[in-house]
Amino acid sequence: MASQQAVVDAIILAASGAGDVSARKMFGEYALYCDGKVVALICDDQLFVKPTDAGRHLAGAVEDVPPYTGAKPSLLIPPDRWQDGAWLSELIRATTDALPLPKPKKTKKR
Repeated sequence: MASQQAVVDAIILAASGAGDVSARKMFGEYALYCDGKVVALICDDQLFVKPTDAGRHLAGAVEDVPPYTGAKPSLLIPPDRWQDGAWLSELIRATTDALPLPKPKKTKKR
């Protein structure tokens, strides 16, 4: 089941205080970006934040669940927590700061 655009838009709006937050559709689901880093996935209308020490501290007692079969476990953030934009922005910002920059793409030689 693919995520609904309304859910993705609500998460982006709630997390907008974290920085440049956007989503990109991938394989019927969405990757959530903050300042150019993938920080979370939105799958089946659920928010899965990449696990970091800072994120775990802020999230508190949440489940570690893979967003899809074969994926590494992520922090499953319940929908009622998305409503608190300040908290969600803080979680996304802390996760962004803890993650490394993406590796630069290699240019193809002709």
